[in-house]
Amino acid sequence: MIERVKVAVVGVGNNTSALVQGIEYYRRTGSLVGICREEIDGLGVGDIEFVAAFATSPGKIGKDLTEAIFLPPNNFPRLDGRLPPAGVPVTEGLVDKSGIDRVAGALADADVVLYSAPSGRPVIARAYAEAARRAGAAFVNTTSDTVARDPECLARFVDSGVPLIGDDLASQFGTSVLHDALLRLLAARGISLVSSYQVNLGGTEDFRNLVANPNTKKQSKLNALSDADKVEMAPLGYLPHLNSQKVAHLNLEAQGWAGTAVSIDVKLKVHDPSGAAGVNVDLVRIAASAKRGSRGGYATEATPLLKSPPGSAI
Repeated sequence: MIERVKVAVVGVGNNTSALVQGIEYYRRTGSLVGICREEIDGLGVGDIEFVAAFATSPGKIGKDLTEAIFLPPNNFPRLDGRLPPAGVPVTEGLVDKSGIDRVAGALADADVVLYSAPSGRPVIARAYAEAARRAGAAFVNTTSDTVARDPECLARFVDSGVPLIGDDLASQFGTSVLHDALLRLLAARGISLVSSYQVNLGGTEDFRNLVANPNTKKQSKLNALSDADKVEMAPLGYLPHLNSQKVAHLNLEAQGWAGTAVSIDVKLKVHDPSGAAGVNVDLVRIAASAKRGSRGGYATEATPLLKSPPGSAI
């Protein structure tokens, strides 16, 4: 029997809720609905075990992980009533760089650290990365904060022989994936793009945070597109009544044969945390595989699952 991947999560929000609930659902049912890769180097979806969790919300600290994921402001729905306790109490997370050694000590049993805290705090993101490196745990940055794109940070992971994956997950079926597919389809069919725009509305805490701290998100979204020069990104909109759902609007204006007009308008509605979980389950297994294979630094097989891998614009 293959040894389970021991994962520490940073951030006990909606994305973590979707991942924790989903892994238990797949482990119990054996379903393959919504799974992109059934196995990665022999690791199945159910071969992930949570061993540590970090958060800064006072109401979540000290609670079992499977209890904390349902506390406000989380609003991802319950997938199933049968969710056994994880036996993992949520630990107080970092608010500055002073606690790196404390966190590194708490990561002694972790194979992979999944950084799923809100975007917009690059100093904190890199502090967790450093804690993971010191503990010898692979680090996965799912946010738009610059970690794997930071040459100095990446070099430290290479020198330590520890895997580093990031930055910014590309949702399993989200706005960026759909937008890029349409842009590539136009190009493949000889249709000339004139202009395009993207609007994203959501009701999660991450959306609320990104509205206030949009610094790196716009560039990361543009990094995910193949013809970004003609694309405009509207500011993200936070609408609490959407809860964990995201609503996206895409428009593409183009020219076909002899300059005749082509116009595309698309509305996409998805549960944003589900899209994150569907990718995070693969990123974690890729990171674990790299660690078990003693491959330090960036794992290139993660590139299709990210918006801003190393070398992307900051």
